[in-house]
Amino acid sequence: MATQITNYQCPACTGPLHFVGESGRLECDYCGSSFDVAEIEALYAEKETKAAEAAQKQEETEAAQKSAEAEKQKTAAGGSDWDTSGLNEDWGADAADMKAYSCPSCGAELLCDATTAATSCPYCGNPSVLPGQFAGVLKPDFVLPFKLSKEDAIKALKKHYRKKPLLPSTFSKSNHLEEVKGVYVPFWMYDGAASGSVQFHATTVHKYTSGDYEITETSHYDVRRAGSIGFEKIPVDASSKMPDDYMDSIEPYDYTDLKPFSTAYLPGFLADKYDVSVENSRERADKRCAGSLVSALESTVSNYTTCNETSRDICLKRGKVHYALLPVWILNTKWEGKDFLFAMNGQTGKLVGNLPVSTKRVVGLFAAIAASLSAIGVTALLLLAH
Repeated sequence: MATQITNYQCPACTGPLHFVGESGRLECDYCGSSFDVAEIEALYAEKETKAAEAAQKQEETEAAQKSAEAEKQKTAAGGSDWDTSGLNEDWGADAADMKAYSCPSCGAELLCDATTAATSCPYCGNPSVLPGQFAGVLKPDFVLPFKLSKEDAIKALKKHYRKKPLLPSTFSKSNHLEEVKGVYVPFWMYDGAASGSVQFHATTVHKYTSGDYEITETSHYDVRRAGSIGFEKIPVDASSKMPDDYMDSIEPYDYTDLKPFSTAYLPGFLADKYDVSVENSRERADKRCAGSLVSALESTVSNYTTCNETSRDICLKRGKVHYALLPVWILNTKWEGKDFLFAMNGQTGKLVGNLPVSTKRVVGLFAAIAASLSAIGVTALLLLAH
């Protein structure tokens, strides 16, 4: 491991710098100076170059070992497995300045730069987050910087509470916001292609009147489509702590802002360490990649009332796997002794999370519906009586 330390300090006052998504710059809390990311990276380019040269021999050895292992796995899988040869654990000069934390409650492992203090777990809210060992951690290929601030996340949560008729009246007033953390969530990104065919059952419905009768005519069709599609960076989250449905729901991200990874984007944020391997993500990755082709083919089935898939025959050509960190604001609230987790896309602001339901309001809603139906029934009987 490299012995040199790279601290992102303010060139004006040596205070710690942190990345601000709104301005897209690194800013100093002490003197107020701000700097472009490229500008700060340039200041440390010489130091990083020297560290890279010192570790070059070790890198070449590790790369050769990984290439041989990847080739072995590829051969064993008949040449069709995902290509992970580009992933590596060498952080260069940045490694000595990274810290790791682990949560004894939920098991989350978090990474951050030396200037960011982890005081509690963003997933379960446990205040006891213990220092861990920064070792054996893959270096990301890409990072998508935060665009939205902590204040934006809090505003989005309050907006999420509005116009929820079944939400307990006391929730928005008395729930306590325990923690708001900006976390770079780990994702595997898959490149490749898919080809094959899909069969659909489609219908058209035609209603018309004949004499005293209203006739509904339904026609059934067997629709088949075939084709191929290439895809890049299909995302699958690599953190078991964050619910998959949350991560799927806050997509999509705009990849035009994707940057080559730099630790300059980390100050002020935590980075979740992946705990779901590429191999263990394979089934979900294959499903999402095949789904991309099915969706594309289904979009060509038009002018039908309904369309449902009945069978598919998909062949995947698996390509490169990339490792990326994507921005997520995690908000933990507590109400009546229960924890509620919310997640917001740190780039687009899309927020998801489960809210409690008021039993009284549910009962009241059903009572109102039942009363309306009863009133309609009584009216109908009165009309018949006359």
